[in-house]
Amino acid sequence: FADQSFIEQRTRLNVKGDFTSDVSVFIEMDSYDIWGEDFRSDYLRGADGRAASVDDVEMYQAYIEARNLWGTPLSLRVGRQELSLGSEWLVGVNNAASGFWGLSFDALRLTYATDMFSVDAIAAKLAEGLGDFGEDDVDFYAVYGSYLGIEDVTLDAYWMYVRDDGVFVAGSDIDLHTLGLRGSGTLGAFDFELEVAYQLGSVDDLPSACPAGFGTADTDYDALGVNSEFGYTFDVAWSPRPFVRFAYLDGGDPDHSIWSNDRDLPFNRLFSNFEYTEFIANTDESNLLYYAAGVGVSPTESVSLVLVAALFEADEKGPSTGFWFWKNTPDKTLGWEVGLYADYQYSEDLVFRAGYAHFFGDDGLEGNLTALNGLASWGGDDDDDYDYVFVEAEISF
Repeated sequence: FADQSFIEQRTRLNVKGDFTSDVSVFIEMDSYDIWGEDFRSDYLRGADGRAASVDDVEMYQAYIEARNLWGTPLSLRVGRQELSLGSEWLVGVNNAASGFWGLSFDALRLTYATDMFSVDAIAAKLAEGLGDFGEDDVDFYAVYGSYLGIEDVTLDAYWMYVRDDGVFVAGSDIDLHTLGLRGSGTLGAFDFELEVAYQLGSVDDLPSACPAGFGTADTDYDALGVNSEFGYTFDVAWSPRPFVRFAYLDGGDPDHSIWSNDRDLPFNRLFSNFEYTEFIANTDESNLLYYAAGVGVSPTESVSLVLVAALFEADEKGPSTGFWFWKNTPDKTLGWEVGLYADYQYSEDLVFRAGYAHFFGDDGLEGNLTALNGLASWGGDDDDDYDYVFVEAEISF
């Protein structure tokens, strides 16, 4: 790949108004830009040749919230809003990786919350076709429950459903269900995060591989995903916390035959805000096995450092190329990554972050489908090493 470097900036401004103790409105404007864009860049002629003013400022959030409906702990939020569920492994706000332009949903959210448990019911419109109600649209539904009855521990269970009525794959209806369990928390000096999700569903009316155009393909979702981290914090100077991480993102059951278009699709990351690597993709890596170990330390109350090393493998090998003696099948090992990250909490409002990561490419980078939810190859090369460096400042008040 060619070298890349850029400076990105995100600015958010919000206002909240309380009409009564239980009714409020929240409005937030949002602007994401890369320095050098959207301004008078042509110094020779003074022309504003790079302007894209139609997308400078967006209505990022705008919702009404009503609490304690009918004298119960039930609240209703209607409008454009962020959705952050659990660790944001599947549904988050898109601020973890480079390109942090945020993610909000046009949605209705009902929440029933007590000291012991909470349940969220969500209905979101992802794409509107302006046809009959429920036709030519993409919708997202979720029911997310959390049990809070164990001190410092959260136990979650959820169902998520994406319904695509022929929008993103023309002529094909997609039904994708995700069922999951999650547990996280601390037990003394030990902390844990474990989430397991299973996806099922179908993609209807995809054409078969028949040259004459007869028949449809048998394309389904039948995939498992696992995300986990376990750590232990020692009560000594610098509070060292060694940890291990593991993730399994099912690569499905691809059919590489030229005579068939049948397959089980890889695990879909949905609207993830969870990043495993600085290189292969941002938050849509799939068809992946991830093994990592590291240690975090806090030299002072305001400074924290994390060192992590990770191994990446493809779950399902990509398609072979060539014939006979020249046939080439991708290797499963994608490579190793080592990263060092630092946070400096200068004040309660201002934090500085910096990091450096190096990726040692291996044979599996060529040909394995690990990007775009396991549907595309990253296109790296086994002979190359890759470096990533960033510096970031964030202030909120």
